[in-house]
Amino acid sequence: MKIEYFHDRKITPDQFIDLLRRSTLAERRPVHDLARIADMLAHANLVCTAWDGGVLVGVSRSLTDFAYCCYLSDLAVDVVYQKKGVGKALIRLTQTRLHPQCKIILLAAPKAEGYYPKIGFSHFHSAWILASPK
Repeated sequence: MKIEYFHDRKITPDQFIDLLRRSTLAERRPVHDLARIADMLAHANLVCTAWDGGVLVGVSRSLTDFAYCCYLSDLAVDVVYQKKGVGKALIRLTQTRLHPQCKIILLAAPKAEGYYPKIGFSHFHSAWILASPK
């Protein structure tokens, strides 16, 4: 298995949705709203991808100022490729695009909470979310 990583290879909304479904994130993302997924990709300013040949197997999608903070909104890896270093490699690639002192911030999906401490993330106790009005 030879995985290739890119920080500048565009993906389509359909490719992103397909990967979200092959990872554990589809249940937490608006995969049935193609326009919203398209907007998520269009407005992210750092998208790193992992490919096995022509198949998208991982995505790190971030919103960042590149200097102080980077919100890693989606780290999705196809379940077949999980526990093989793809997620770590995507995070490392993301870091290479940022200032050396830029912090990566994320909200872990419940199924992934145990993953992040293993790869060096620190737990931060005072994150806040304001849900959209219904």
